[in-house]
Amino acid sequence: MIIQTMIIGGISMNKKVKLFGMAVALSSMVFAAGCGNSSKEASSSEASGEKGGESVAVVLKTLSSPYWKYVEAGAKAAGEELGVDVTVVGPSSEAEVIQQVNMLEDQVSQGPGAVVVSPTQPETVVPVLEKAAKDTPVLLIDSDADFEGKTTFIGTENYSAGQEGGKLLASMLKKGDKVVLIAGALGNPATDTRIKGAKEALEAAGMEVVAEQPADSDKAKAMSVMENILQNNKDVKGVFAANDDMAIGALRAVEAKGLKDVKVMGVDGTMEAVESILDGKLAASVAQSPYNMGYQGVENAVKAMNGEKIEERIDSGIDLITKENAKEQLDFLKSISK
Repeated sequence: MIIQTMIIGGISMNKKVKLFGMAVALSSMVFAAGCGNSSKEASSSEASGEKGGESVAVVLKTLSSPYWKYVEAGAKAAGEELGVDVTVVGPSSEAEVIQQVNMLEDQVSQGPGAVVVSPTQPETVVPVLEKAAKDTPVLLIDSDADFEGKTTFIGTENYSAGQEGGKLLASMLKKGDKVVLIAGALGNPATDTRIKGAKEALEAAGMEVVAEQPADSDKAKAMSVMENILQNNKDVKGVFAANDDMAIGALRAVEAKGLKDVKVMGVDGTMEAVESILDGKLAASVAQSPYNMGYQGVENAVKAMNGEKIEERIDSGIDLITKENAKEQLDFLKSISK
């Protein structure tokens, strides 16, 4: 069965490459999957040529995974193209909520022209965001939060991403099959909402959800979680993980058990995941547009600093990646990794 590429409110991959190709050529990125022993990861873009003195602070959930490296790449490319200083920071993992709050407070105290934030636990950072928004445009990407003075939210509708992923996984199985859901860190609204959407779609299609457990968006933890689940559920046929790192971890556990007919899929469309799909290992991924989020975050931050009107919500779109269209996605990811 051929699954057609699905785009929801977003930009096709060919258009994305054309739109950002010039900006990408100006940015240089070194992608690292791990964070080493550092308790803090941060980077700053130094655009060549004259600058107008404007600056944008970008505070992400972490810089230790490929997904957030793509967001960073997009933010830096926008800074290079638009001639503004862009500082990108993020804690050592998505579980370091307080570390992110401290980083956000530090960036706000330095008086940037605008702040772009992806909050791990929105309710924890709302007081800081409300205070910052009194004097500075504050834009959210990837994960939304409600607070007075927010400029806009840019990102994927996570419920829709999960639901479409659940439908795709169900199409690969048959009614009554047992499936597993692997969530991110407890309280992370983005991954929680993806799981909710996937669960509703899978149950509506007649699948039986036999386990739902968090793995903190971590590959090793997901492998351990999946190993434990398989001890009591050896007849699992499908796994939906809220991000690709966890999907790959779950896949390793499945492979270690010698199970060949379990369909495992994730969310994010990272390079490792897409390569795994091409190799016939992962079944699929719901590809968000992290590069677009980073780029559009800085782009709209500059517009806000210039007094331009910004839409309250900007959907960065999704693509469903299967073996049929994985090569196209891989080519795009390679183009932004140079």
